[in-house]
Amino acid sequence: MVGVNKVETEEDYIHVRFRDPDQFDEIRTPDWAEDPAHSVSDGSEVRMGQEDDSDDWKVESVLIKKSVGEDKAEEQARDIVDKIES
Repeated sequence: MVGVNKVETEEDYIHVRFRDPDQFDEIRTPDWAEDPAHSVSDGSEVRMGQEDDSDDWKVESVLIKKSVGEDKAEEQARDIVDKIES
């Protein structure tokens, strides 16, 4: 499992970053990731990245509602990544 790289509290969300966005050629928030994300944390979003030399998409970061708190957000983000990448 990939580890948490950085946790930042923003205006409405806690941004839990797993991978450096600079390593990706393209980053998207796919609709299909909404179901596994919302099953763990309602209102969360998953950003997926694709590297230049690959067809695979990997979780770049997860956004969790700010009201959850940083510790809980990090735990929920890990659970979401487990569901998507396992």
